[in-house]
Amino acid sequence: MAVLDTKQAHRNYKGAYTVGYRLKIYITVFLSLALSSTPGWTQDSRSSGTQKAKPPNIVIILADDLGFADTGMFGSEIETPNIDKLAEEGIRFTNFYTNPMCTPTRVTLMSGVDHHVAGAGTMSILTAPNQIGKPGYESWLRAEFKTLGDVMRQAGYATYTTGKWDLGRTPDLIPRARGFDRDFVMADSHGSHYSMTNIYMENPKLIFTEDGKYLKNLPKDYYSSRTYTDKMISFIEDGRKEGKPFFAYLAYQAPHDPHHVDEPWRSMYRGKYDIGWTAIREARFEAQKELGILPEGTELAERYWYLPDSEPLAPIVRATLGRHKELYAGLVSNMDYHIGRFLEYLKDIGQYENTIFVFFGDNGPEGNTTFESITQQGLKNNIFRAMHWSQEHHINVLGTPNSYPEYGPGWAQVSTTPLYGHKSYAAEGGIRNGLIMKLPHAKHAAGSIRRDLMHVSDIMSTFAELTQQENPNGNTAGRSWLGMMNNPDAQVRTDQDWIAWELMGSKGLRRGKWKLLNNWRPYGTGEWQLFDLTSDWAEKHDLAGQYPELLRELVDIYENEYLPNNNVILGDRSSSESLWWDMPLRFPTDNKYPPFLYRQQYHPPADMMAEPKN
Repeated sequence: MAVLDTKQAHRNYKGAYTVGYRLKIYITVFLSLALSSTPGWTQDSRSSGTQKAKPPNIVIILADDLGFADTGMFGSEIETPNIDKLAEEGIRFTNFYTNPMCTPTRVTLMSGVDHHVAGAGTMSILTAPNQIGKPGYESWLRAEFKTLGDVMRQAGYATYTTGKWDLGRTPDLIPRARGFDRDFVMADSHGSHYSMTNIYMENPKLIFTEDGKYLKNLPKDYYSSRTYTDKMISFIEDGRKEGKPFFAYLAYQAPHDPHHVDEPWRSMYRGKYDIGWTAIREARFEAQKELGILPEGTELAERYWYLPDSEPLAPIVRATLGRHKELYAGLVSNMDYHIGRFLEYLKDIGQYENTIFVFFGDNGPEGNTTFESITQQGLKNNIFRAMHWSQEHHINVLGTPNSYPEYGPGWAQVSTTPLYGHKSYAAEGGIRNGLIMKLPHAKHAAGSIRRDLMHVSDIMSTFAELTQQENPNGNTAGRSWLGMMNNPDAQVRTDQDWIAWELMGSKGLRRGKWKLLNNWRPYGTGEWQLFDLTSDWAEKHDLAGQYPELLRELVDIYENEYLPNNNVILGDRSSSESLWWDMPLRFPTDNKYPPFLYRQQYHPPADMMAEPKN
């Protein structure tokens, strides 16, 4: 594996964070104005005295399609030293949930409300006929809902956002209209990391806004993670003279496909994944055990029945498949590098220690090869693919601007270790994500791990309470984390509190240790299943038959409370409706079966070996 010289990369990699920029920071760092304290947040005696404590800045860093196991402090071999440093200084949460896909999660993050109510009941490209035109199924954040930007601005914060917006493209739905003072965002869900190139013939150009204006072109040398970081640094620097605390929502497009990344990250993991997904997944599982991420008795989820064990695959096949994982890993490490630049800037201006950091991924990893489906032969989009995404003829050009690498379900399962499922499913791999928080003057032990049941809807309630405001959008299952933040002995939820999911017919509910799941065939059974998540994170042991009364109780909550109270319209069509027919029949994927794939050479005892007689 190539070794990355980050200092040299920093010198070579263009960005706003230059020597001159640092000099400006050092000259102005002492000009910051003191502000009154934030009533909801308590600090210990280190910050007490005659001068009131400044309210904390708040930074939310959101990764796109990052799996539960894709950072070092959650078991990954991918180098993420800056994210890991936040975890070492802060807290890791292993029972944090998002929604199954990106727009539903972002709608809930910004509003604190279930996505079926707030406007993203489903994804726009997957809306069922009976959902079209129905309130709550517009596929953007409805205009009547206040955002985190609105709430933090009301509390006297400067509000900034950069990165992937994905909450609406019209003038009344872009960040400037939703409570943000400054913005540089991609309004769409995905596309090139280097340009405005989209993947649709009829929708060929990505939409970007900057400070409330739609961009005709992108800045020179644009690259998503670098530019989003540079813009956020510039917004905070420009706003420092106002003396306000800041709320920064830094929503990276990485590591969403296409897996575009510059050198040296494009070659950083060359050959690392030639051993195949089976070995890497098992290594992550063992690392998670050593880190204390997993409860005692946790098993590794079943390998997808339609995927081969990578061990008996030919070396050239493993290397070819591994190249796609190399690019993904490079994209994650590149994002981490830019997060490091941002954190270093905050240290230089003296704001790092007085900032609440929240880091997580928006859903499970992408294992659906969506690009292949959208651009398959015979469609107009396939022509667009040939015109704009044609650099696929050689493995060595993958990762460059006109290629569209995806890594598929085999590597997605590695990203979700030890969980089952991936993006778009209510199975654990689609909705459980590794959350990291770092708090000023924290009362929690640095590097601690917590197992509170938490959900992305909690974030609005948390920061509303921190700034002594009510949740402006009312109807929410969100629970504030503020009590837990101030008291390590407190829990976010009781064993009777529940959270639930539905997306494109994939359904789930969790209450305490119990998980109710109904996934479409063949990824599930098409019937309700019941799992004890005390240790069965892999959802391998269905207990529905063993606990029928509990099953009925939880199904009753789902059908008679969750569905009607959250505007859930179950689709009459689904993109998954033919999977049971299109995909291979499902059989168990026990290790080392069938045996002929693993047949080894027999080696007789050495002292019994002889040359043939003449």
